[in-house]
Order: sequence, then structure tokens, then C-alpha cells
Amino acid sequence: MTPEEIKNSAKHTLTCEKNMIDLMISRIDDSFVTVANKILNLAGRVIVTGMGKPGHIGKKIAASLASTGTPAFFVHPAEASHGDLGMITKNDLVLALSNSGESKELFDIVNYCKRFSIPLVAVTSIPESTLGKAADYILQIPNKQEAPEACPFNMAPTTSMIATLAMGDALTVALMNMRGFTKELYHDRHPGGKLGNVLIKVKDIMAKGDDLPVVPNTMNMADALIIMSKKMLGCLGILDHEGHLIGMITDGDLRRHMSADLMTKSVTEVMNSAPTTISGEILGSEALNIMNTKKITNIFVVDADKKPVGLIHMHHLLQAGVA
Repeated sequence: MTPEEIKNSAKHTLTCEKNMIDLMISRIDDSFVTVANKILNLAGRVIVTGMGKPGHIGKKIAASLASTGTPAFFVHPAEASHGDLGMITKNDLVLALSNSGESKELFDIVNYCKRFSIPLVAVTSIPESTLGKAADYILQIPNKQEAPEACPFNMAPTTSMIATLAMGDALTVALMNMRGFTKELYHDRHPGGKLGNVLIKVKDIMAKGDDLPVVPNTMNMADALIIMSKKMLGCLGILDHEGHLIGMITDGDLRRHMSADLMTKSVTEVMNSAPTTISGEILGSEALNIMNTKKITNIFVVDADKKPVGLIHMHHLLQAGVA
């Protein structure tokens, strides 16, 4: 194939999948709402199952649901027939994936659902299939006539798998919105890796207590520099007699005020009287954005009374994996 033919092949595949998504969007109806509400009010878990390519997609759907507030896991249909049916309880709901609706490996799970009155949701392109007829609810995806596979023979699962995946994503995000799922809850389920790192709050990684570099506004620079060097955070917070933060001195401020009489000056003569401050409740990623925007490396964290409770340094963000 020529380079142009290769590019055209890729464009054809993506166009097939785009057209299928457009078709799905136009067909989202009350059946989707019914299934979403059924899952929202479920006492148990969502059991996702599928054979072959749908099975691979099913593992991703189960993982996405579980990580966003909907308890779920994947059960392989072949393993289900050899004991794993015991993992499915009467409080659960089974989400079965099969484009044709005729995957024989699913039938033991289907029969189990009917025997014990376990809700069965089918994601299939053929409602009249064996799976479709057995299901209590159907989330229909386009069939091969409406949205052909990108495969030149209209056989290899391509477009249909994107449809199944997209339906799972649509269900996952709808349930997130219905539950009022927050960034904090997302972080609870993703404590490791970059996703977890960017959701860390400032209060969890800031310097605090005796590590805070703060001095009273009555101190002179000679004594203040000793404390600034000891704390090793590259700055000082200046406090009034009630403990409010009224200013800040950074390495940059020292360079700007460098003179023979620097050591005899009061800290109030050198400080920046309008330092940037933040709340400990904001995300580390938000603090990083503020630092980048203002071109600073540290920010004092204050409470509602403008009293310092912490200090976040760029190094804290780097160590936590946020930056």
C-alpha cells in the first residue's frame, strides 16, 4: 500500500466509528435512564460479563464503574460456568455484552439470572437475539447494517467494540453525575500514580507547625535571616501581634534590598506586604498553576482569619509527584 492508501484506511476506520457514535447519540432514550437509575439504587454490585473482544471491553467498563463510585467487577463467562456464578448475588445486576446476542458462553449466566431473579442488562445490537429476549433491560448499539465494522469484510469487531465501550463510558459518567461524585472521592480511589498525585490537597503536603518560617514584625533582618536559613524554605512570613500574616520575604526580596545596612533594617521594610496566599483545601495541582502563573516557588497557606497554617513549596509538589 502507498502512504496515501494507508492514511485513507485509517481515515475510513475513524469515520466508521465516528458515524456509529453519532448514531448512538441520536438514540439515547428512556431505556438508558431506566438502567442508570436501576444501577444507582442497586444494593449490590454491577457484574460485567462478555466473551472475546466484548470481554476485554467489559473489563474496562467494570474498572471504570468501580473507580467512580459504582461497585463493579468482571466475571468471565467460561469461569462462571465452573464455579464463579457463586460470585453473583441476588442484590447484584448483570451487564452482559454481546454484539450478536448469541454468544453461547453467556447462556449459563443468563439462565442463572433468570433462575434467581437477578436483573440482566444486555448491551447488544440485536434485541431479538437470545440475549436480548432474556434481558430485563436493553442498551442497544447499532447493528452491522446501520454502522458497518471498519473491517473490509464487515466482520472483525471494530466499530461494534467502540460502540460497546462508548455505551459503558456513557453509563459510567451518567452515574458519576447522578451520585454527585467529587474529585475528593476520585482521589480516594486513585491514591497511586499520576491521577492520584494531581488530586492531592495542599494541606496534605504543606510544611506546618514548627517548620513554618514565620517571625514577628518587630524583628530586625539580622535575626530574621538566621531563622530563614534555619527553616530552609527560601522565605519568611511576617506576623503582626495577633498572628496575622502581613507580609512575606523571599530570596528575591533580599536581592532587591541588598545594601550595606540590610541587617539593621526591620523586616517590615523589606517584606512584600501583599503576598499571595491560598487555602489548604485547594488541590496541589491548583497551587502549582498559581505558582507557574505568578512565577513564584512558595505560597503561605492561611485560615479564614488570615493566620498562616502552612507553607507550600515547589519542592513539596515535586516530591508528591504533582509537578
